[in-house]
Amino acid sequence: MNDNLEYYMGLNYKIEVFKDKNGDGYALRCPELRGCVTCADTIEDGMKMIEDAKLCWFEAYIEDGTPIPEPSNLEDYSGQFKLRLPKSLHKLLSEKSQQEGISMNQYCLYLLSNGVR
Repeated sequence: MNDNLEYYMGLNYKIEVFKDKNGDGYALRCPELRGCVTCADTIEDGMKMIEDAKLCWFEAYIEDGTPIPEPSNLEDYSGQFKLRLPKSLHKLLSEKSQQEGISMNQYCLYLLSNGVR
């Protein structure tokens, strides 16, 4: 486990920004760092504050000896996975893709991309 604070602060963690429901400010969080959140009046202030929140988060985890996750990268994913499904569903997907004139792989990608939003 790396316990170098500068190392973790230099990594590129994803930051999500949410507008307050009342329109009074913003909430920011690092989804890969569970519980690392802050609130601010402006996004600019929020970006500074999330850096401070990350620093405190890392310090606490390092002090406790808790493993710190590193940010995920697109290179970590191959774009492939195996999926087992009932024969009846396989048949249905095959028939639907033939009706559409596309491969079953393309048809399943279409279905997934429309359902994962």
